Amino acid sequence: MTADPSPDPGASLADAPIVIVTGMSGAGRSTTANVLEDLGWLVVDNLPPQLLTHLTELRDQARQRDPAVRPQQVAVVVDVRTGGWFAQLDDAIRAARSRGERPSLVFLDATDEALVRRFESVRRPHPLQGQGRLLDGIQRERELLLDLRSSADVVIDTSGLNVHQLSAKLSSLFAGDRQVQLRIAVMSFGFKYGLPLDADVVFDMRFLPNPYWVPELRALTGRDRPVSEFVMKQPGAGEFIDRAADLLDTMIDGYVREGRRYVTVAVGCTGGKHRSVATAEALSARLGGRDRVDTFVVHRDLGRE
Repeated sequence: MTADPSPDPGASLADAPIVIVTGMSGAGRSTTANVLEDLGWLVVDNLPPQLLTHLTELRDQARQRDPAVRPQQVAVVVDVRTGGWFAQLDDAIRAARSRGERPSLVFLDATDEALVRRFESVRRPHPLQGQGRLLDGIQRERELLLDLRSSADVVIDTSGLNVHQLSAKLSSLFAGDRQVQLRIAVMSFGFKYGLPLDADVVFDMRFLPNPYWVPELRALTGRDRPVSEFVMKQPGAGEFIDRAADLLDTMIDGYVREGRRYVTVAVGCTGGKHRSVATAEALSARLGGRDRVDTFVVHRDLGRE
C-alpha cells in the first residue's frame, strides 16, 4: 500500500471519516461489528471494496441534508469473503485519500492455533480452504493480508481473549473521548501461552519470586490483595514500577507526536495469574490520570490454568 498521509495527533478512531475493519477469518470481525453497532455506528458487513467511495458519498449527502445532527460514524467490514473483489481494497483506500479522507484500518489477528480451534468449534470451512486442509486456508489468507496488516493503524491480537474481553477492549478503542489522544491497554499474560501478537512493549516479571510456590497464595490471583502485596514488597518490584512508568512516560510523548492512537503494554509471567496480573494493575494505576491518556487493564490468561 502507499504511505499514509500524516495523521492528526489529536484524532481518535471515533473521529475517523470511515473505519475499515479487516483481518483473519475467525479473529473477531463479527464481534467488532457488534460492538460498533452497540456504540451507535453504522456498520456495513462484507462490503465489496469498490463500493467504499459510494458509501462515503452517501454519508456526506446525509450530513449535508441535516448538518445540525451529529454525524453517525461509519465502519465497513471487508475481508476475503468478497472473493476477487477483495484485491481492490488498496485502490479503494487510495481513492478515499484522493478525496482528502484518511480511512482508519483496524486489523484483527490471531494465532493459527486459535483460528483452527475456532473454526473446528463452529464446524465451518475456511473461505480459502478449498479442497485442502483448514490450516492451508489460514496460511493462504495470512499471506494475502500481509501488506494490509503492516499498514494497519491498529492491530488487535484476539488469540487469548474471550468475547467479553475483546468487547471491552474494542469499546475503549472506539468510545470516542475527544480529549483522549492515546489509549493504553496494559495486558497481563503467561509466557507459556505465547507472546501477545499485538504487544508494542513487553515486560517480563519472572525475575520476581512466584507466589504459586506459597501454598496460601497459590489459588489466589494478582487481583487479590495478599498476592498483590506479596509481589509488590519483593526486592526490585517497586523500582521496576517506577522505572517502567518513567520509560513509558517518554514513549507516550513520542506516540502522541507520531499520531499513535492505541498502544498495548504487555506484562508477562509464567502462567499469567499472579506476578503479571498484580504488576499490570499497579502499572496501569501509575499511568492513569495523565492528560489525554486513557489506560485500562486486560488479563489475557487469567482463569486459563
